[in-house]
Amino acid sequence: MALMLSFVGFVQSWNLAFSLLNMCLISAIMSLGVNIQWGYAGLFNAGVMGFAALGGLAAVLVSMDPVPAAWAAGGGGIGLGLVIGFVTICANIYLWKRARSHGRKRYWLIGLVIVVGYSLMRLAIDPSVAAIEAVDPAMTGYLGGLGLPIILSWFVGGLFAAAAAWVVGKIALGLRSDYLAIATLGISEIILYVLKFEDWLTRGVKNVNGLPRPVPYEVDLQEAAWFQEIITQFNLSIVEASSLLVKLCYAGLFLIVLLTIIWLSESALRGPWGRMMRAIRDNEVAANAMGKSVTARHLQVFVLGSAVIGIAGAMLVTLDGQFTPTSYQPLRFTFLIWVMVIVGGSGNNWGAVLGGFVVWFFWIEAEPIGLWLITLLTSGMEPAHWLRLHLIENAAHTRLITMGLVLLLTLRFAPRGLIPEVKR
Repeated sequence: MALMLSFVGFVQSWNLAFSLLNMCLISAIMSLGVNIQWGYAGLFNAGVMGFAALGGLAAVLVSMDPVPAAWAAGGGGIGLGLVIGFVTICANIYLWKRARSHGRKRYWLIGLVIVVGYSLMRLAIDPSVAAIEAVDPAMTGYLGGLGLPIILSWFVGGLFAAAAAWVVGKIALGLRSDYLAIATLGISEIILYVLKFEDWLTRGVKNVNGLPRPVPYEVDLQEAAWFQEIITQFNLSIVEASSLLVKLCYAGLFLIVLLTIIWLSESALRGPWGRMMRAIRDNEVAANAMGKSVTARHLQVFVLGSAVIGIAGAMLVTLDGQFTPTSYQPLRFTFLIWVMVIVGGSGNNWGAVLGGFVVWFFWIEAEPIGLWLITLLTSGMEPAHWLRLHLIENAAHTRLITMGLVLLLTLRFAPRGLIPEVKR
């Protein structure tokens, strides 16, 4: 991978090479999250996109400055509505446990509490939402965040994703395995729907731009005397050098997170916990007969994997500097991450990391490679030949073809991945 990234640096640009490196690091962390769920326990998570989006939401809520006018206009109503919603959930849990002797009346009673609680919540929230979204909608129109350092959002993103995974897992993990896939797919779409249309929380499709950075800005570096002095000594372009330094700083932070997660994952996988998870994955009936709580262990690993995905989601928004709910697509944030795990080797942390690097590299570089290949193959044709022009115009589609080829070749010649799981 180092050679391929260096090749991009020499042939295209070093800015592109370091951008690729940063995205490869984030992709590797997402891939590790899915590998924890699938490789360790055989849990099929079809809602990777939703957990990554929750990480992005955390970046907004933690780092953006609060909007005082919006809080004054409707903050109280939103808070009251959330309290009513929380009380409604608690009341239903209490009724579910305490009213078992009432038979079917229990369901009617719970339904009544849900309807009343939801109605009261909407009565409290709806006027506040309208008031908040009316506050300078071109610039704000939402409550904003806490104004804290954005790096804290990486932990909060993990907590958000873990909390969502706990709710889904408590409902679906005790059922058949395919129900988990359906539940995660459903919760992912619900999360995305909320992010797109609840403007008071995320500005919806108007996006949130200008998120703070954990690294210096290029402009500040270009104005710094020490940086100008170094650039002069090496006779470099100050604009390009400042951009490279920022990307290097991001890469350093992402690398620390990746190495920490790998260390924790490898320690867990090689210890008694990892052996227990593999035993449950390979034979649930036997593990259950040995006294292991399969559902509880599944819930544990599902929450851990989702938390890692949430951390990666927050890191991605930190790198982009903006939160765009419409950019979350299943092809990019679910299918591609699964391809990374399959290509790299499920059950092996290093395989998942390698898969993240390889797949993302070809996902980005497939288009220029395809364009170069088409230009080479059609070099014997007339420059204005219709077939040549058609192929060049559609060079972007080689990205999907390349991903399909990579997946097919891997499944044919290395069905257990580039770095297969080591049986211990």
